[in-house]
Amino acid sequence: MTRPGERGSAIAEFTMTSALVVVVVLALVQLTFALWVRTVLIDAAAEGARLAALAGGDELAAASRAAELVASTLGSGYQPSVSVHREDDALGVPGYDVMAVELSAPLPVLGLLGPPGALSVTGHAVVER
Repeated sequence: MTRPGERGSAIAEFTMTSALVVVVVLALVQLTFALWVRTVLIDAAAEGARLAALAGGDELAAASRAAELVASTLGSGYQPSVSVHREDDALGVPGYDVMAVELSAPLPVLGLLGPPGALSVTGHAVVER
């Protein structure tokens, strides 16, 4: 038996609970997507650094390769800013230089939209002699 004042409360309870569950699930999906975008950026930065560190490697080619990898995975509308630079004696051992490729991109908060430059990753590779 139900009390007269509780009649119809199951419908309201289900509606409010299911709305909360949907919001939590969508937040988890967006968090997973943001982490995947970060992983793509890390991979592109590392690949660009490896290309720049090759004997006779070109910094411009490394920057364009990193941007190309991001564009091919996330779409041409998601363009990170790319910077390539050489770090002398970065390993603490004289004579071993490191190429670093840094990507700065929006942190995806709603789809691919988000605050610009909030996500920054760097890839490193030891320069070949």
